[in-house]
Amino acid sequence: MISGAIADEEYSFIRKLVYDRSRINLGPNKKELVRNRLQKRLQVLGLKSFGAYCDLLNKETGDEEKSALLDAISTNVTHFFREWKHFEFLRDIALPQLEYRPRQNPGEPLRIWSAACSSGEEPYSLAITLAEFFRNRPQFPSQTWDVFATDISSRMLSTASEAVYKSDRVHLPDPSWLPSYFQKGVGAWDGYYRVKSELRERVEFNRLNLTESPHPCRHQFDAIFCRNVMIYFDNSTQRQLTPHLIQHLTPGGFLFVGHSEKLLGIEHGLKSLRPSIYQRV
Repeated sequence: MISGAIADEEYSFIRKLVYDRSRINLGPNKKELVRNRLQKRLQVLGLKSFGAYCDLLNKETGDEEKSALLDAISTNVTHFFREWKHFEFLRDIALPQLEYRPRQNPGEPLRIWSAACSSGEEPYSLAITLAEFFRNRPQFPSQTWDVFATDISSRMLSTASEAVYKSDRVHLPDPSWLPSYFQKGVGAWDGYYRVKSELRERVEFNRLNLTESPHPCRHQFDAIFCRNVMIYFDNSTQRQLTPHLIQHLTPGGFLFVGHSEKLLGIEHGLKSLRPSIYQRV
């Protein structure tokens, strides 16, 4: 039986560890949330108290469990085409600008980065948007594109790579996209859909802690979606993260943040186009 409560000193230890490794700022009001999310870890490990769990994390051999801790703590609330206005803007305004812009290297693909991809709904939504956009433009037969997707959670990346979703989670703005981009499960997989391979092949998944510096990204990006992430960081971390994102943005590229996030008080040099949408000029 697991001891129910987390002592103040145990919670302070977990808060500091999470902050040091991810810059996620757990407030004093998150103790119950942390308790609920970590109870399963204690059961898996056969530990009977949060004190024993903190002892494990404190050991030199606890690095693997520290990663599991971040997996458990990270918030992963998402769905396909979440905050639809962003995808409309990408389709109607951003992509028409980007398709005619001269590429630094001829033949270089158009690239979009989903910086906190969670279980994959965002990068696959981006892939569908790009596929639809260029499908209707036969005058650009050589135009290629890809999506780079990262997250701090190895567990979420595994789910995203599998690309299998319960049918009640696959809600799309256009119903015709479902048979075009998803394969319906049969037999044991009845009630599930999987993103088709031709779309999955366009998305590359990698584990990345956004607070690492420098970011180990090989490319610059024409658009970066970093949404509903910075709200979990303190202002100091937000000021550090924003320039790292911008350095990976091509001139004329677009940065999308969550509708509840703003870059107020942060020097960024970007042009504000709409609330939560910026452009590097």
